[in-house]
Parts: sequence; C-alpha cells; structure tokens
Amino acid sequence: MSIMKNTIITAAITALLVISSSVSMAQVASTAVPFLQIEPDSRTAGMGNAGVALADNATAIFWNPAGLAFQEGHEVNFTHADWLPNFGVDMFYDYLAGRYYVEGIGAIGAHITFLNLGEQEMRDEANNLLGTFSSYEFASGVSYGFKINENFALGTGIRFIFSNLVPPGTDVSGQTARNGTSVGVDFAGLYRSTPFSVADRQAQVRAGFNLSNMGPSIQYTDEAQKDALPTLLRVGWAYKMDLDRNGFNTITISNDISKIMARMEDDGTGMSSLRALVGSWDTLARNDGQGTVEVPLIDQFMIGMGAEYWYDNLFALRAGYFYESPNNGGREFITLGAGLRYNIFGVDFSYIYTLEEDHPLANTLRFSALLNF
Repeated sequence: MSIMKNTIITAAITALLVISSSVSMAQVASTAVPFLQIEPDSRTAGMGNAGVALADNATAIFWNPAGLAFQEGHEVNFTHADWLPNFGVDMFYDYLAGRYYVEGIGAIGAHITFLNLGEQEMRDEANNLLGTFSSYEFASGVSYGFKINENFALGTGIRFIFSNLVPPGTDVSGQTARNGTSVGVDFAGLYRSTPFSVADRQAQVRAGFNLSNMGPSIQYTDEAQKDALPTLLRVGWAYKMDLDRNGFNTITISNDISKIMARMEDDGTGMSSLRALVGSWDTLARNDGQGTVEVPLIDQFMIGMGAEYWYDNLFALRAGYFYESPNNGGREFITLGAGLRYNIFGVDFSYIYTLEEDHPLANTLRFSALLNF
C-alpha cells in the first residue's frame, strides 16, 4: 500500500473516530460520514443523547422533525465543540439550526452542520512531503413537521451531504479520488399527550421515532465501491412533570433506543437504505481487523437516558447515561449539563465523562447559544 493511500485512509479513519470509540476496520466498513450522528445541541447531549421524544426547539431538525409541528415563534440555535480534545488534533464541530413559524403553515426548520477534520500531510511513495490539505465534511438541509391532530404529528427533512477527505483528482493506487456527495432524507413521528394531573401536578407523556439519513451510498473513488450513509432508527419516550402546584420546578425524564440500519452487500458496497430497513434485523458479521466478529441483534442497539430539572424556566441541571455494547463500538459514558434562559436568550453546555480511560470522547465539551423570539 502506498504512502499516498495510507494518507487517505488515515483521513477517513479520523472522520470515523468522531462516532466510534476506537479505530477499527469494522467502523470503516460500516458507514461513511459518521459526523451526521453527532448530537448537535448541548441540552440533549447533557441528557445522555435522549432527545427523540423532546424535540421542542430548533434542533428538532436533528432529533425529530415532527417536533417542529408543535412549535411557534422563531429560534436560532448554534453549537460549537472542539472535537476529540484528548487527541490534541485541530478538529471542531459546528451546528447552526433555525426555526421559522408561518401562520397557517407551521414551523419550517433549516440547518448547517460542519466538521473540520484538520490538516493532513500528503506524501509520495518515497515519503517525500508534497504538501498539506484540509479535510472537512458538511451537510445542509430543511425540515418540516405537520400535525395530524392535536396530539400527533409527522415530520420529514432532506439534506445535502458533502465529504472532502482528500483533494479531488488525487491518484490512489490507480484510482482517482473524488469528493463524496449524497442526499439524506428523514421521516419521523411524535406523540404528545394532553397534559393531565398527577397528585394535583401537571404532567405530560411524549413518544417519538425518527428514521434519519436514508439515501444513496457515497462513492470516493472510480471503482464501484460505495459506503452506506449512517441511516439511524431512533425511538424513545419522555415524561415531564411539575414538582409543585405552581409549576416553578419541573423535571423531565427521557429514554432513547437507537440502531444503525446500514449494511454492506456481499460485494463490499453499501446496501441501499430501503433494503437495510428489512435486512438489518439479524446478527451482523463484521471485520474488526483481526477476524470476523458476530454482533447479535441485541448488541446492535444503543441506549441513552437522561433527566432535566428546570427552575422557573430560568435555570436547568441535566444528567444522563449512554451505553453501546463492546461488540458494536463500546461507547459508555455519563453526561452532565446545565442551561440558562433570560428573556429571548439562552445558553447550554454539556460535558462527557467516559467510563474508559483515554477514550476519544473523554472531556468533550459542547456549548450552545440560542435566540428565541
């Protein structure tokens, strides 16, 4: 394998580190553009990444676009995070989302997601430095939610995806590298019960699902080798309750269960999203770099749970837990977070405490700022 090809694979693995808890060929063989799975807002990231049934701000675009149907007013939400800080690399993640309410139509959302993968070296077969290049990925799209009735809504979204891992036209072992492009589509639903009374305190139950990033595979070279999009099925519930009769103190408990639906065909190309919906409910055989590992269906599910406490809609404290089987990535961490609201302004932050030393995601901080008017 040439030095040039090693450089390109290194860039690809760097991108895959965004989601994976370790650098493994299994993750390389699973999906492309894993940055689409990064949880974009500090609020829900502080609740163990359990947000499919919350979806009550502009980041519903990511969690559950059906949540836009229950929102009025306008909002702008921006999140920034230095990514994989323990690696000492110049990677960062930015997410900008907006919601605009139109009377008689509802709330329309739009977003831009950007992941900077840092600067890479380009060398020839003799290890001579030919120069440097920057790698990055971004996505941009629109979403819309609409009510079926006062308690249930459906939502959808579409995004354009662009992945620039190496300069286009670079020769890689006789193949010409290209930028990866694709389109992803979401389909979601959200149920919110009519508020009811529990011990003279108001409560509400919510449940939702989101099937995100359905679309054609991404191709980076001339050959017919394609990598599947990270199509993700997420289902979950949430329970919100006032802790006093005046509603000054509230608590919300949420739980998400999610699963990557992407699969590889026998010829090594990405299975279409629609085929994967049917063909991904069994044991997954993958290569971990040392041999074939079988991942039972139960180990393919990821679990997130969290809680949020608000005082008078001014100050929030959050905590959560996320678990992924060691056979399927092995991410396991505790999340903490807090938020402040004043008038139309708000700020949130979250922190990841990993249960494994030297984990790529350890000490990750996210900061979000929002404007709601």
